[in-house]
Amino acid sequence: QVHLVESGGGLVQAGGSLRLSCAASGRTFSFYTMGWFRQAPGKEREFVGARSWSSGRTYYADSVAGRFTISRDNAKNTVYLQMSSLKPEDTALYYCGMKSPGTGGYVLAENYDLWGQGTQVTVSS
Repeated sequence: QVHLVESGGGLVQAGGSLRLSCAASGRTFSFYTMGWFRQAPGKEREFVGARSWSSGRTYYADSVAGRFTISRDNAKNTVYLQMSSLKPEDTALYYCGMKSPGTGGYVLAENYDLWGQGTQVTVSS
């Protein structure tokens, strides 16, 4: 059984930082693209960033570029989302997803075949 488990969410003041973790069990990250998405109440799931395991390249939404960074720890089979200079509009439920190679672009949530349960991030003004 393969699982993704996010952690690290919480309440933070605007301008603060948080680091989210996504740990995989039952499957190595090798050959998969790992993506981070977020969903605010009443809104669709939104692309935040992604990292290709094969190329090592990372991609970010314009709204978070320069503030968020994706990294990984192969030994722990964990991917991280470091969030800095947080804004109230970053408030959402954050999910990590795993996308198989050749299944479409990394921006679309529908192309991911495995998701974690999500972790809540709340940024107060």
